[in-house]
Amino acid sequence: MMMVELLISGGTTNWKIHKTGVATDDNMNQLYMITKPVCSGCRVNTKDNPNCFCALVPPPSGTRKFGLWQKISDFVDSLGFDPNTELRASANSPAGLTNLGATCYANSILQCLYMNKHFREGLFSVEPDVLQQEPVLDQLARLFAQLRLSKKTFIDSAPFVKTLELDNEVQQDSHEFLTLLLSLLEGCLRRSKISKARTIVQDLFRGSVSHVTTCSQCGKDSESSSKMEDFYELELNVKGLKSLDESLDDYLTVEELNGDNQYFCASCKTRVDATRSIKLQTLPEVLNFQLKRYVFLPKTTTKKKVTTPFSFPAELSMHHRLAVPSQSELIYDLSAVLIHKGTAANSGHYIAHIKDENTGQWWKFDDEVVTNLGHSPFFKEASSSASKSAKNDVDHSNLSEARVADSTFSSSDAYMLMYHLKQSKIFSETHTERDAGSVTAQDNDCLPSHFCEEIQNFNASYLDACQQYNHRKEIELSHINERKEEVRSVLAEASVRQLEQPFFWIYSDWLRQWAENVTPSAIDNTSIQCSHGKVPVSKVTSAKRLSSKAWDRLLSKYGGGPTLSQDDCCLDCLIDGARNVVSADTYRDRRESFKQLARDILDGKNEDGKYYVSRSWLQQWWKRKVTDAPSEADSGPTAAISCPHGQLMPEQATCAKRVLVPEGFWHFLYEDATSVKNDVLVCPTFPSDSRECSECSSELSEVACMEDSMRLLKQKQRQSHEKLFSGKSTALSLDCKYFLIPSSWISKWRNYVNPTGKNSDTPETLNVVIGSLICEKHSRLIERPPELIFRRGAIFPREPSGSGLTIISENDWKCFCEEWGAIETQGVSAKIENINDSVNAIAGSCEEMAICEDQLANWDKVNNESGNGQLLIKTCPEVCESCIGEKESRELAHKLNYCNEDICVILVRGKEVPRSISEASKGRVSKRSRKTKNGTSINLKVSASTSIYQLKMMIWESFGVVIENQILQKGDITIDNNDENTTLVDVDIFAGDQIILRDSEIHENRDIADELCNEEKGTGTRHTEGGFHGTLLTSNVSSQVV
Repeated sequence: MMMVELLISGGTTNWKIHKTGVATDDNMNQLYMITKPVCSGCRVNTKDNPNCFCALVPPPSGTRKFGLWQKISDFVDSLGFDPNTELRASANSPAGLTNLGATCYANSILQCLYMNKHFREGLFSVEPDVLQQEPVLDQLARLFAQLRLSKKTFIDSAPFVKTLELDNEVQQDSHEFLTLLLSLLEGCLRRSKISKARTIVQDLFRGSVSHVTTCSQCGKDSESSSKMEDFYELELNVKGLKSLDESLDDYLTVEELNGDNQYFCASCKTRVDATRSIKLQTLPEVLNFQLKRYVFLPKTTTKKKVTTPFSFPAELSMHHRLAVPSQSELIYDLSAVLIHKGTAANSGHYIAHIKDENTGQWWKFDDEVVTNLGHSPFFKEASSSASKSAKNDVDHSNLSEARVADSTFSSSDAYMLMYHLKQSKIFSETHTERDAGSVTAQDNDCLPSHFCEEIQNFNASYLDACQQYNHRKEIELSHINERKEEVRSVLAEASVRQLEQPFFWIYSDWLRQWAENVTPSAIDNTSIQCSHGKVPVSKVTSAKRLSSKAWDRLLSKYGGGPTLSQDDCCLDCLIDGARNVVSADTYRDRRESFKQLARDILDGKNEDGKYYVSRSWLQQWWKRKVTDAPSEADSGPTAAISCPHGQLMPEQATCAKRVLVPEGFWHFLYEDATSVKNDVLVCPTFPSDSRECSECSSELSEVACMEDSMRLLKQKQRQSHEKLFSGKSTALSLDCKYFLIPSSWISKWRNYVNPTGKNSDTPETLNVVIGSLICEKHSRLIERPPELIFRRGAIFPREPSGSGLTIISENDWKCFCEEWGAIETQGVSAKIENINDSVNAIAGSCEEMAICEDQLANWDKVNNESGNGQLLIKTCPEVCESCIGEKESRELAHKLNYCNEDICVILVRGKEVPRSISEASKGRVSKRSRKTKNGTSINLKVSASTSIYQLKMMIWESFGVVIENQILQKGDITIDNNDENTTLVDVDIFAGDQIILRDSEIHENRDIADELCNEEKGTGTRHTEGGFHGTLLTSNVSSQVV
């Protein structure tokens, strides 16, 4: 096609070449487009000009998605992982820890311990032989050494986690982890003979309290009041409290023991009123406050987070809180804040904000990522955590330490607070005990020498990998720059600007790939060669004219070929092409002339027809564009009018309409069809005197007769049952005989006899349908008759639903018996009787069905009757209440015992429920969630045993409407049962129901913790959580929490 377009552009040149068989130089230059000007500034590389080299490379500042000209950053990414991205910025910036799945709780605690200089020094001073005996100590010391000396930005915590036998995929409580870890380390360190290491946990974290009970009569303390108990952290209430000072006051408050809770005084020998309180006796070096963010929900046996803001100071004075006031100031500095992001106790994410003791800088530890926060623990933090200055007149020239000292911070997610004692006496003296095999690090940490050697070897290997990557990157980028320079220089001298200047043909696609690829392949010009080994004019759009200088540079560097010069234009292909162009012009003209004739034939304006063709095929032929040669669509002009017997299809058959075309037009169509398929059998010829196939005509006649007969039969049935077909209600009369037929069969019959119905199913024969209404056990009716209603002074049957029975007249029944194969005497008959004796009516037989009382009242009023008369439907055979009861019991059991089914909850905005939604809620649920005009709906999976409380919790989770604000409604009935044991079945909520939800917004500003239970304040030993069972952490629990 492209060749033809090029030859057409030559105009009369093709006719000359076709006529003479000779092509001049001017002809060659014109057809090969050699004389076209050299392009400059084109947005795309055009195929219509072999002298165009535009857009092969992007502009100087441009890039492309792939290849040589892609962004440098994308190219660097293609080199693979860059180890330099994990290189620590400096020795002063801390390293992170890898999250192995759900180990953020452990990472945050480990970072808090590592950033404690004294704890770190104590651990590093443990003897090598003790480390070998205690895998936990060995792995923790190795991890801390890596955090100290490694060149990487984060350290793999897997060896230590594996040593503790923790489950990487299970989120745990960080507070519980710290408690158990300190207990485990305390036991492991007992093996050490170095005092600094042996008691480092106790020296840093252990304080003591006493539980004092004082008699109000004699003023004496109980015997147990003198006992001292160790603590490693203080658990403080958060709910209802705003600050750390309030929580400490609450922790140390005096409790009154009176009434039933009186205390038995040993001195008074009787039960008396007393007071009980916790007294702080000694405080540790590191004061750790566990904020009780989670409180227990007894209804769901789960924990819920208290998210109220909680403030705490940068400096904390504790001397006045001791039982015996201390002579020293006991000033503590805030050193770490453990934060929990999320709402659930067993999920969310832990991070730690920790202060560097040496520099005063705060760092945010978020697993692998460590961020400098400056001199405030919440610098640039999210809205849930904020800092506020207690004094606004602080001189900005002062040190940041002083400014932080006068600050108070507030957080909704703070979970644990760590304070360090200023001017510690315990660690003020320099420890002289050193292990012989240790070296000193930057801040005088004494690291075991074998750890240092191991980490130094790792650092050397890691730095070598970084250098190798950098060297490879440098080489690759240098190669990229050289290639870019080469491409631009070759393209700059590629154009052939003089007509007599020698040139070479080159394949455009290869040239494009050479300009785009980092590593090009050898030259390949085979795609623009013809069978004669030259360049045909049809390939000129796939080739470029390249200067001899540019060609020599490419050939010498990349090799390949074949070499195609300006003398390799193929004259043989040019002459053949000219001949094809002439043929195409002739074909196009002929087809254009026949196209108007085809339009006249389709419009019935031509009567000179000699041969039949398909009318629909001719319409498509007329719509198609005029082309230079026949196509596949031009085959089969008579295929649609040929029958399976090879003869002319009767015209009344489907899609067999035909028209007559003139003889000349037929021959043109026939030649096209046979040339495409190369087979004369694919286009049978039907002259105007051809006869239609007798066999096909007979078959069509039989089908037409059957359709006519069926049409008349259905019409007769519609006339015979005119009222029944129209669905109009017919008034019923007393003591008249009627018959009962399933409503589903009547509906199917209406669809069948409907003249507009297509492909409707044929109803079953009536003897089968009537037989299904009779129980085998008692030979009685297993469906109840329809209810009766009174309207406009007459009795009518209630409109039947999809199931149930329909009352028909005796005449309709007799007609149905003839039409649908039923025995007249075997039908289910019914009579309407008026029974005045109410006693007999109540004690009547099971086949009698009474009209309801309100309808009866209307009946009595209209007919001026008095007494207790009732209308009853008496059937023959009688109604089998036994079988119906069993059936209804099975259906009810299924309805009451649904499991994992959908109900639809629709959230409605505003006070009034829109009628459209209220009416819809009485129906069944849609299978998909959707947004409505007035609210949002969602499907929830529930079971019959699901409680109302559980449903409200699911709604809370889906819509964010708290339980107290939920107003639930089914139809017009409000569901206000608040008993937590009430199930959905108890309030008539079944599978497929729609429930309307409205938000009262009464508790909109209430903290979620308000619904949580109040825990009793007290002290005691922290119990091991079940989540750590089976790990080393639960093998030796001795730490206590108060």
